[in-house]
Amino acid sequence: MKLLKHIANLGYGSRKDVQWLFREGRITDADGEVLYADDPVLHDSVRLDGAPLDPPPGMLLLLNKPTGVTCSSKDTGRIVYDLFPPRYSLRSPVLSTVGRLDRETSGLLLLTDDGQLLHRIISPKSKLPKVYLAQLAEDLRGDEAALFASGRLLLEGEKTPLLPAELDVVDARTARLTLHEGRYHQVRRMFAAVGNHVAALHRERIGGLTLGALAQGEWRMLGDAERTALFV
Repeated sequence: MKLLKHIANLGYGSRKDVQWLFREGRITDADGEVLYADDPVLHDSVRLDGAPLDPPPGMLLLLNKPTGVTCSSKDTGRIVYDLFPPRYSLRSPVLSTVGRLDRETSGLLLLTDDGQLLHRIISPKSKLPKVYLAQLAEDLRGDEAALFASGRLLLEGEKTPLLPAELDVVDARTARLTLHEGRYHQVRRMFAAVGNHVAALHRERIGGLTLGALAQGEWRMLGDAERTALFV
């Protein structure tokens, strides 16, 4: 792959746009020497206006998703891609959310342009634990933990019972729920099945990853150690 195509695939513009950057001498190596469109790709040594390029394909991002933001790229309202540099939505391969959180759910959301990694994370075979903190509209009735752990709970409209899930009571109207699968609106539907309503929902953890000190709306790139921790 030539350098022009590589930079365009990182979302810096169309090939025509990137060709213009070359013509203006804005793409150089680390020593300031001007590079050309058909030069070979030496990603780590390339600079655009003196700054290193964004990471090459294969990146994994962790976002603390705020409420009011959707994971769809086609929604007319505010979307998660608005929280990243605009060029991130133009990358090829595409930067995709790893699963989804609905508009009113906040917390840990992963994004990647690595298709194999994405499928490994969301595969039912992985059974990665996902931990949610749920604020409820009504007091817990007391039998939820046993029912959720039984492996017999059947959600409305489904024919296969849920896998066992662990519920820890925080207080009368707050519970921490650990799931090992990812069905549509699962947490909300589980509490609806026991006559309750989730007033607020926040995802705290996936696998071995947590948000740490990341504030809502903030994100960071994950390194190799954190990728490994995801599957621990």
